[in-house]
Amino acid sequence: MPSTVAIGREARLQEDLAAVRRRTLDLIAHLSTADLERVIDPILSPLVWDLGHIAAYEDLWCVHRHDPARPPLLHAGLAGHYDAFETPRAVRGDLRILGHAGALDYLAAVRERTLDALERLGAGDGFVHEMVLRHELQHTETMRQAMATAGLLEEDPPAQPPAPRRAPGGAAWARIPGGTHALGAPDGVFAYDNERPRHAVDVPPFRIARRPVTNASWLTFAEGGGYVRREWWSDEGWAWKEEYDITHHAGVAAGAPDAPVCHVSWFEADAFARAHDARLPTEAEWEKAATSDQLDVVGAVWEWTSTEFHGYPGFTAHPYREYSEVFFDRGYRVLRGGSWATDPRVATRTFRNWDLPERRQIFSGVRLARPEED
Repeated sequence: MPSTVAIGREARLQEDLAAVRRRTLDLIAHLSTADLERVIDPILSPLVWDLGHIAAYEDLWCVHRHDPARPPLLHAGLAGHYDAFETPRAVRGDLRILGHAGALDYLAAVRERTLDALERLGAGDGFVHEMVLRHELQHTETMRQAMATAGLLEEDPPAQPPAPRRAPGGAAWARIPGGTHALGAPDGVFAYDNERPRHAVDVPPFRIARRPVTNASWLTFAEGGGYVRREWWSDEGWAWKEEYDITHHAGVAAGAPDAPVCHVSWFEADAFARAHDARLPTEAEWEKAATSDQLDVVGAVWEWTSTEFHGYPGFTAHPYREYSEVFFDRGYRVLRGGSWATDPRVATRTFRNWDLPERRQIFSGVRLARPEED
C-alpha cells in the first residue's frame, strides 16, 4: 500500500502536470490554426510540431517506459517525426504530422494515459515525471521564441529590470575572490545529466558586471562602429556578420534603454566584450558569482559564457544520450541564468543551456567579466 508521503507527492505531481499544461495551452489560445501550423522561421519548429512533440515525449517516458508492461505508444507511426534528434528543425515544416486539432487531442489523450499509469504504478523516484514537466516548460520558452519572431506574443518582456541592489560605493563590478568552486548540481536534487558530476574547479579571482548590458549601452556600441570595427570581431564572427549583413537586433532600439539587451548572438556578445576591454565569463566564473549572490537581474536574459558546451569529467548520459551528449564539443556555447520566459523550475543556478554562436532567436544577452588585476 502506498505511503502517505508517496500519495502526497503524487497528488502534487498531478497538480504540477495540470498547471504546466494550462500554461502551455494558455500561451497559444489566441493563435489561429494557420499561425500554429505555418513555418515561422527555418531554424524554429512550427508551433504545432512542438505540441505534438510535448505529447510524444510524455507518452514515451510517463507511459511506455514508466510501465514495466511497455504499452505501445499512442502514435507510434509518428514517433520519428516528433523525435527532436531525428528530425532537425529545418525539415519539420515538411513533415506529415498532426494538425492543430489533432495535436490538442494527442496532448489530452496522452495525459489520460499518464494519469492512469501514475495511479496504477506511482511515480517511482519521481525523476521521469520531473523531467517531463521541465521538458514541457523548456518547449513553451522555445515556442515563445517563435512567437516573438512572428510578432504573435500577447505578453511582452518586462520593460525594465528590477531595481539594482545597493553596491558598496555604487560599484558596477563585483569582485569575486579566487578559490575552489564545486561546479554542478549537488546530490539530492533533480538535475540534468550535463550538470553532473559535481566537481571541484579552481577559479582565479575575477570581476563580473553586477548587471547585464543594457539596450542603451548596446546602441552606443552599434552607433560607435560596433558592427564595422574588424578588430573587435573573431574571424568566424566577422565572416558570419558579413555573410548575413548583421547589425543590431530591431528590439534593441525599440526596448527600454535600461532593460537588458536581448536577442544577442555569442559572436556579437564576444565582439561587445572586446570593444570594452572585457570578456565573457567562463561558466565556472558565472556559477561561482551567481551562487555567491553577487549578481543583479539574473533571469532577465540568458547570459552567454565563453565556455564551449562539453561534458563534465566523469559525465554519464542519463537517461538518454540525445538530451545533451550528442551536442558536446561541436561549437555550441553555454548560456546560464534563464530569461524572463524561463520558468523558475528550470532556471536553477546549475542549469546549462546551449546554442550555436550565431543564434539570436533565443532571449539572450550578455554580462561582462574582467580579470581581477585590471
